[in-house]
Amino acid sequence: MADTAVKVLTTGRRKKSIARVFLASGTGKITVNKRPIEDYFKTQTLRAAAVQPLVITKNSDKFDVSANVNGGGMSGQAGAVRLGIARALLSIDEGLKKLLRANGFLTRDPRGRERKKYGQKRARRRFQYTKR
Repeated sequence: MADTAVKVLTTGRRKKSIARVFLASGTGKITVNKRPIEDYFKTQTLRAAAVQPLVITKNSDKFDVSANVNGGGMSGQAGAVRLGIARALLSIDEGLKKLLRANGFLTRDPRGRERKKYGQKRARRRFQYTKR
């Protein structure tokens, strides 16, 4: 699959987060915003979510990942990195498309923040009703 040196640049998005993911042949080193993934994503859940495509396709020790992420919160950024990694793996090997699609890694999550409505505190939170 990755016999020669491979370098791929892809983009992943989720909520307000945008991730530019560089995938290159290597030993499995993952950096996010020039920091190791353990330092950037503090919880194990976020780290696991970000690298799911590599684990599912059994490529976690074959590629080095470098991601630049900005915007949004930690959950959105982890999702953006996941989509970017999945797209990069797909551009390297088209044979992984069925596996990545079945796990939902190639679909961009369209959900975003709901707008605030007038006469309310937030999108769904109302002001307290007073009877008297």
